[in-house]
Amino acid sequence: MGSKIQVTAKNVKIGGGADIAVQSMLNIPSTDIEGSVKQAKELEAAGCKIIRAAIPDMDAVKLIPALKEAVDVPIVADIHFDYKLALEACAAGIDKIRINPGNIGSDDRVQAVADACRSRNIPIRIGVNSGSLEKEILAKYGHPTPQALCDSALYHASLLEKFDFNDIVLSMKSSTVSTMIQAYELASQQCDYPLHLGVTEAGTERMGIIKSAAGIGSLLLHGIGDTIRVSLTADPVKEVYAAYDILKALDINKSGVQFVSCPTCGRTRINLVKIANEVEERLGGCNKNIKVAVMGCIVNGPGEAREADIGIAGGVGSGLVFKKGEILYKVPEDKLVDALMEEIEKL
Repeated sequence: MGSKIQVTAKNVKIGGGADIAVQSMLNIPSTDIEGSVKQAKELEAAGCKIIRAAIPDMDAVKLIPALKEAVDVPIVADIHFDYKLALEACAAGIDKIRINPGNIGSDDRVQAVADACRSRNIPIRIGVNSGSLEKEILAKYGHPTPQALCDSALYHASLLEKFDFNDIVLSMKSSTVSTMIQAYELASQQCDYPLHLGVTEAGTERMGIIKSAAGIGSLLLHGIGDTIRVSLTADPVKEVYAAYDILKALDINKSGVQFVSCPTCGRTRINLVKIANEVEERLGGCNKNIKVAVMGCIVNGPGEAREADIGIAGGVGSGLVFKKGEILYKVPEDKLVDALMEEIEKL
């Protein structure tokens, strides 16, 4: 799984067989240090392993020490065009930098950033997307094709390699899922750098999660990808939850509760939608490595969900509690959720 090369951002290893690291990005204005710190703490509490923050100007550099003091996870400075911001971010103690070397000017500027990062063991993520391709590459391919994205990422990497800098992570994001998938497939064949996966501008929560699951999920299933971000026009905490849900769906992350429920059918005689939502909500703080099933009838209960550690199956105004396919007892519908939670407590 993942790249051959491994880089380290503070205490998080990326690539080289390390666990997939879930990332997100602050969406509070960089001028609001207090709000940014609050959001960073929320992201860390949600399980975010790497937090990115926009550093659009010198004033924003003040955000870095405040974030470093507030959370233990690595902080990434998101920088565009101005190499001096990268140098100041390094001096301020940043853990990782996202910058495209080809956008910061002459070789001496690229070398200055490479030297500053090397001396402090700071990796650099090169982040290209379909809207940032070089004119020459666009002219060659006509539009942002997968190979155009891959070529752009490798071009930027070559600028750092000239100065013996190899602590590099690459990303080639597109808002078109098929383009993004093919770009990462090409990159995985053409280099050994860790890859940061994401569908850019994926949309609001509903569509953003669907596009991210399709793009990120298909690549991870084929062993491509080392760190991920689900981009949503929403609270970034929801990005973290969605990322872990994708990893759970792929059986990559086996920690915590695996929750399954049936889609219901004409056999269902209880309000399974209400029950399933309540169970999922009450399981929010449960860290046990168990599989919990909420099923509409006996057919889908102890039968199809026999692998569940614990579950419930509906009857007529009542339901069964079962464990590993074995029926434990029957309870009225309004007691089903409480009975299930009591059994989970015993596990």
